[in-house]
Amino acid sequence: MSGKRIGIIGAGVVGTAIGIVLHDKGYEVTAIYDIKAESTQVLVEKTACVNCATPEDVSRSADILFITTSDTAIENVVDTLADRNAIHQGQILVHMSGAQSSEILDRANDFGAHVLSVHPLQSFANYEKAIENLPGSIFSIEGDKQVYDAAVCIVENLGGEYFFIDRKAKPLYHAGACVVSNYLVTLIDCGVKLLESTGIPKSMAIRALMPLISGTLNNIENIGIPKSLTGPIARGDLSTILKHLDCLEKMAPDLLRIYSWLGYYTAQIATEKGTIDTQAMEEFQQVFVRELSQIASAS
Repeated sequence: MSGKRIGIIGAGVVGTAIGIVLHDKGYEVTAIYDIKAESTQVLVEKTACVNCATPEDVSRSADILFITTSDTAIENVVDTLADRNAIHQGQILVHMSGAQSSEILDRANDFGAHVLSVHPLQSFANYEKAIENLPGSIFSIEGDKQVYDAAVCIVENLGGEYFFIDRKAKPLYHAGACVVSNYLVTLIDCGVKLLESTGIPKSMAIRALMPLISGTLNNIENIGIPKSLTGPIARGDLSTILKHLDCLEKMAPDLLRIYSWLGYYTAQIATEKGTIDTQAMEEFQQVFVRELSQIASAS
């Protein structure tokens, strides 16, 4: 599989990084296209591939075609290739979107081609960081099972691990990734705002919380969930939670709703950990539900 010819449509961070890494692993990067021609410069320099004037020129040169454009452009690219008869028998079309399933590539099946979605559970600031972070990343693979071996070969050459999912589950998979990556930022912002409410400057609040965040992530990595859960709910300390809620009502009422929802679900995790029983979980949850009901009534 390492001798297969690769074409890349979309020379952003992911497309550039994938092209460079696979080239270094022995794949032949034949051609590249990007709507912004200057975006292809790095990949042309690193792999000596051809910078094509049209996406169909790239497709016709490749056994494996990566479509690494923005998510919203992927289907349009496939439609363009199909309309211009630029997809061929046995070709494999791959996109690396987390949100989209391989279904958006299905027009390629009409030409006897195969489709795959290969998505790294990773965030990349630039192509250099992407090259650095790809090894050890875990990828989801879904699409035509006949070519799963090609996807596995790609992931292994990128230094990653993988699992297979059904295309119907792709939105739920992506939601999970968004919760962990995007909502973690929101959650930390909530904590920072709580500290700000006490008069601590934002810059200091962020710095003050970073060791706590790092320590928690380290615990999750090493001992997992639910063992890494600490704090008043895990200890069954309802009185402290009541003090939190009372102070929130007076000093940070805008954050009461998110605090209460998170507390409600945290009580379930504490029960899974085994440090509180079902009765204690229900007591916590009743407190949070009561708070949420009051908020709903007032709005």
